[in-house]
Parts: sequence; structure tokens; C-alpha cells
Amino acid sequence: MTNKGPVSQFIQHHYRHFNAASLVDAAKVYEDQLNSGAKMMITLAGAMSTAELGISLAEMIRQDKVHIITCTGANLEEDVFNLVAHNHYKRIPNYRDLSPQDEQELLDDHFNRVTDTCIPEEEAMRAIEEHLVKRWVDASENGERFLPHEYFYDILLSGDLESAYQIDPKHSWLLAAAEKNLPIIVPGWEDSTCGNFFASHCIEGRTTPNAMKSGIEYMMFLADWYQKNSENGIGFFQIGGGIAGDFPICVVPMLDQDLGIDAPLWSYFCQISDSTTSYGSYSGAVPNEKITWGKLGIDTPKFIIESDATIVAPLIFAYLLGW
Repeated sequence: MTNKGPVSQFIQHHYRHFNAASLVDAAKVYEDQLNSGAKMMITLAGAMSTAELGISLAEMIRQDKVHIITCTGANLEEDVFNLVAHNHYKRIPNYRDLSPQDEQELLDDHFNRVTDTCIPEEEAMRAIEEHLVKRWVDASENGERFLPHEYFYDILLSGDLESAYQIDPKHSWLLAAAEKNLPIIVPGWEDSTCGNFFASHCIEGRTTPNAMKSGIEYMMFLADWYQKNSENGIGFFQIGGGIAGDFPICVVPMLDQDLGIDAPLWSYFCQISDSTTSYGSYSGAVPNEKITWGKLGIDTPKFIIESDATIVAPLIFAYLLGW
């Protein structure tokens, strides 16, 4: 404990049982994985970017404690929304008391609510749209194709948005990832605000669907990356459920069962989720079920932390960062 800061010392002293103990155990084994030379994938479901997970995740990226990220299209874009429009966000602590009329008034004022936080349409979404459209149009006209996150990387690295930053840029996980050229997988990107933008501009004829590479191409990239980086193991740290976790974890059985390639199983698994184990709920399935799908092994370290990821993930990251 001498090499750890006050947050890490606190959780090691107080978090001794139940979900609290699982948090500490998962953090310690994550650290063991890194010390053994393993790489780690983090998957982001829910609204982790709007929850400002970047405050700790960006530093995890800078310190090479995460090597690849899978996220939803919403988490990809919402980190940038927060970067350029944070001062215009509206927080509603009493969101549970809102009536349908209150919700309509938020819409009329061009606010889109995510739990207690409202994203401003004009300052966030529309401010990003034209930067993306320019790149989509250029790609279409030049016969080029890129993955969804590559367009965002280009915007951030170009400096086009720098004058509009409204938070400390070191708290943007996507900017940290862009600067590291960290591999990102974004399955189902079409299910996002910017995905809707893209579809609308394709309908209008400003760009074409071919300018955007697909989820299948993400899986092809991931298959190649996994084979090249699995010598010492690759761990799987899943925040929430859904496609952000379901999509990438399948790369191992695909390599093994569909391609006949002897790929090593994931070397570590941890999921933070408030989805209780239930019949037919993939997000709530216990890790042992994944053994039957050829994703995890009998001896793979496995952790389920049944709690709120907005609370748990920053604490685990703090431990790994020595805070």
C-alpha cells in the first residue's frame, strides 16, 4: 500500500466484502495482468462519456494501462460534445420528478436529456456536424473510406476544435486516444446522433454510404489486432453491457471456430453492471457462461461487480493509476 495514494489506500482498507471486495480484487488482478505484459481492452456502454469518465480514463490511456477501446457511437461522440460544449450543458438533479411536459420543454429548448444531464443540441451536436460533413464529403469525392472513429481522430488532431474547448483537454479520453493513435472499435456506430447525421446527408446526396467503413471491417481489424497482440494475453474490462461488450468478445470464438485459428482465450474478464443475472440477458450472464462460447477459460480470472459503473470504474482506475 506504500506505493499507492490515498484513494487506493482507502478502498484497500474499507472495501473488504461483497461488491466492494470484488472491486479491489478486480483492480489488483488487472494490475497483475499489466505487470505480466498482457494488454487490456476496455469497453464502454451506457453514457460513460457524458458521465465524464474521461477524467480518469484519459490518464489510463496516457499511462498505457489500456491498449484498445470498444465503445458505442454515443460514447465516441459524446466525449467530443462535452469537450466543446460543457459550459452549455444543463444538469437536473431532480430528474426523477420531471413530468412529460417538463421533458417536452427541454426538447423545445433543444436539450437532449441523459439521466441528470442535458446535452445542448446547437452548441454540441450541430457544432460538430459540419466538421464531420466536410470530411465525409471529401472522402466521398476522393473515393476514400474511413472508420467512424478515424473521422473524429482527424478532427481532434487537426486542431479545428481547439479554440472551442470548454474543459481541460486532458479530461477528454478521445483526445488522449487520438494522440496515442489508440485502436478503437465502434460496433453499430449507425446507432448514434452522428450516425443519424451521416444517414441524412447520404439521403440528401451530400455524401455516400461508401465513405464510411462498416462494423464488419471493424471485426476484421480486431481479428488482426488480436492475433498480433495476444502473446502475453489480452484482458477484457467491460463497463455495462450491450454491443460494446458483446461485439468484441466474440473475436476469439470467431478466430477459433470460424477461421480455424488457434487463438488464446481472453486472459482476464471483469464486468461492471447493474444488470442482475437473468434468463436470456447477455449483459447479466455470469462469466462462466462464456466458457461454453469459447471466450473464457476455466482458469481465466473472472469478476462481476454489480454496481454503478460511474462510481466503480473511476475507483478501479484510481487504483491502477496509484491515486
